[in-house]
Amino acid sequence: MMTATHRLGFTDKLRAHLELLDPVTWISVFPCLAGGVMASGAMQGTFHDYLLLLALFLMFGPLGTGFSQTINDYFDLELDRVNEPTRPIPSGRLSEKEALINSIVVFVLALGIGIVLGIHVGGTRGIFITSAIAVGLFVAYIYSAPPLKLKKNILTSAPAVGLSYSLITFLSANALFSDIRPEAVWLAVLNFFMAIALIIMNDFKSAKGDEESGLKSLTVMIGAKNTFLVAFAIIDMVFAVFAWLTFSWGFTILMYVILVSLVANITIQIMLYRDPKGGLSFMQHAVDDGFGNAIGKSDVQEHNSFLRYQVANNLLFLINLLVAAGMVGARYM
Repeated sequence: MMTATHRLGFTDKLRAHLELLDPVTWISVFPCLAGGVMASGAMQGTFHDYLLLLALFLMFGPLGTGFSQTINDYFDLELDRVNEPTRPIPSGRLSEKEALINSIVVFVLALGIGIVLGIHVGGTRGIFITSAIAVGLFVAYIYSAPPLKLKKNILTSAPAVGLSYSLITFLSANALFSDIRPEAVWLAVLNFFMAIALIIMNDFKSAKGDEESGLKSLTVMIGAKNTFLVAFAIIDMVFAVFAWLTFSWGFTILMYVILVSLVANITIQIMLYRDPKGGLSFMQHAVDDGFGNAIGKSDVQEHNSFLRYQVANNLLFLINLLVAAGMVGARYM
């Protein structure tokens, strides 16, 4: 009897390979790339500069992020049979060999673009860009692959995600067009800690499988309500430091806007903490019909609550971040 992987036509097989790269996750690098470019204040509205930015997005998004998703699925096949049985490998739409080939192709393409960009930009900036994608790909591999498998413990998994998805992407985008601005380093660090907080809560969706397989996510170790509390503390610290930074840079009006955003965020957090499973139900429409395709959906109640919170938090944080990056860049124009 023929297996499911052999019955698929070319279009379905191609769709399965694309799904393995998890396109939803590509969006996560875009705000950091936009912020890094804006903070440089040096990008010109030319075809050349837009082409460079597109190459950087392809490198970190579909290829870099795609590699991390593919290699994660490859090494987590048994876990995904429990947590996400509809993914391409556990569902039988792709074989393990096909998934491995997928990961090799995107790895080579991402590193190749990084080398070309590094040579084109040249100097210290070029070395940074090439090194950044090399580090990102390496971290993506050891995140999922034994023996290190950083994802086994939240103390290593969350910083790894923050480094790869936020820190190096923000700084690389800045380095693409200018020397890395001191303010850009601060903004990249804020993104790093925000990513840590969000990945901590994102683990709600796989708590059952994590517990069965021995992975030490924060939810498994301390429970859902305490996980919310830890993540909220990190997020609020990010907003507080952000407000202090904008004040020190002379962006007084923006500082007040960030403080108002912090108060709004804390109000939402209190609502969610009181009801981790059904909190912010009034925002369910925004997840289901508005942002659902971008941030995903979930059947796990706590994770579904997190997705509703993520919509509000990301709007509050990213709008302020991009405004700050634009104001920093304007100083260097």
